[in-house]
Amino acid sequence: MQFPPTHPALERALQLRAYSEPTPVQAAVLQPEAAERDLLVSAQTGSGKTVAYGLAFASSVLGAAERLDWSPAPLVLVIAPTRELAQQVNTELGWLYDQAGAVIVSSVGGTDARLEQRQLARGCHMVVGTPGRLRDHLERGRLDLSRLRVVVLDEADEMLDLGFREDLEFILDATPPARRTLLFSATIARDIAALARRYQRDALRIDTLARGEAHADIAYRAIGVTAETAEGALVNVLRETDARASLVFCATREGVRRLHGVLQTRGFGAVALSGELSQSERNGALAALRDGRARVCVATDVAARGLDLPDLGLVVHADLPSDGAGLLHRSGRTGRAGRKGVAVVLVPAARRRRAEQLFAAAGIAAEWRAPPAAAAIRRLDQQRLADDPMLADPADAEERDLAAALLGGRTAEAVAVALIRLHRAGLPAPQEIATLAMPPAGPRPAMESAWFRINVGRRRNADPKWLLPLLCRIGGVTRAEIGAIRVFAEDTRFEVAQGAATRFVAAATAAAEEGFAIEPAAPVRSERDYAARPARAPARRTPRSDPSQAVPRGKWAKR
Repeated sequence: MQFPPTHPALERALQLRAYSEPTPVQAAVLQPEAAERDLLVSAQTGSGKTVAYGLAFASSVLGAAERLDWSPAPLVLVIAPTRELAQQVNTELGWLYDQAGAVIVSSVGGTDARLEQRQLARGCHMVVGTPGRLRDHLERGRLDLSRLRVVVLDEADEMLDLGFREDLEFILDATPPARRTLLFSATIARDIAALARRYQRDALRIDTLARGEAHADIAYRAIGVTAETAEGALVNVLRETDARASLVFCATREGVRRLHGVLQTRGFGAVALSGELSQSERNGALAALRDGRARVCVATDVAARGLDLPDLGLVVHADLPSDGAGLLHRSGRTGRAGRKGVAVVLVPAARRRRAEQLFAAAGIAAEWRAPPAAAAIRRLDQQRLADDPMLADPADAEERDLAAALLGGRTAEAVAVALIRLHRAGLPAPQEIATLAMPPAGPRPAMESAWFRINVGRRRNADPKWLLPLLCRIGGVTRAEIGAIRVFAEDTRFEVAQGAATRFVAAATAAAEEGFAIEPAAPVRSERDYAARPARAPARRTPRSDPSQAVPRGKWAKR
């Protein structure tokens, strides 16, 4: 498919970038019915959205002019959720509108606001920024939106998730009523639809997502790990894939610091990316990944949206994401613009079912695998060395002379061994990992068990989250030996594996935890089953005014 007709200056820019055919979202916004209209667009991450809306608003900004005249105030405002995405948009629009002479100002947190003020005062055609910094400039009278023709909301769903609704509404209320509003979002949820109804007029809905289908360019793999094998599994995944660039996601900044240190110690060229870093540090980390000085970036979810790293071939979820959308957005950093990518999820044995729920919510069929074995990685290293193009490249005169000197007094085998050693010296050592037997997916199988009751229920804030560790501590059993936990109004019933029941009773009796009484109980499978049983004699209850009988929420979870 060829690009539909667009502005000549933009066509030249596309040709210089070797853009031969549009992506689906780019083709959709260039259709005649989309001309000069507000657009509400949902599209897959990595689908070329920035170029799409850059093409879409060309007619509103350039009209029939070959180049843009100087403008004292911006004609286009692009709002993005993160600094990295805003700066990436700035770069993309920069080359797309270079032939048209566009002046673009970036306005993001963590940078010099006074410099941005001076740039805005000199005049510009486009401003790309984050909600907080843009609002700050507006409130201080530094940003004039009176000449605005187009406003773009990029990753609108993420901006609402991050709590920017008030900032967005403040900015949009300050824009001219006659502007075009282009709203781009991965999903059009209820809050996005409400925002569109308020700020758009007769918007054309464009949906290029294939519902119910996973990203076809990303291969998903799930690997079972334990606390002891997680780091080794990560090392082996990175070594097995050998991607030009990899992104490892952690749930916390502390996790980023720890894994970044681990990978550097193991010999990886690694950088870190999290919200605690300054903007210059974050820019430096991304630059190192782009130019090859680093091959692994360990990041929090600050990198889950908007980052475009063309050579990123692998995404590893070292910690499970919070939901299916997070899984898709993290993974969507790879497999972009038609390239293939791999997303690996490291799954602790106790969280197998949670991982299955995430895959189901994201519409993903992940392939379950064991961690890559060290022996298999060494075989891959041998094959990669044997297939290295440098072995087939013709030698120049200087190289032939050096080869002859090396072979003088040495066998070809000795020189080849030296080459192998040099090759291995630059590679992090693969880790020996014990194979982990993951529990099967699906419902928990019935266990041979004995049932017990503990005298705390919903009225005293009973919750399995703190009851489980309490029962394990009192009864001297593991989490795997505790089965179902059913919380009722006055007590909680739970099952203990039959083989551990005698041990549990002995330990619980000896522990005699103050305020808690545990005794055998008949099996309970549901609330209805519990209600159908003969009523127990009412226990003497301490008045609720006695604070010693109340269990604060989370008290036992801290023990």
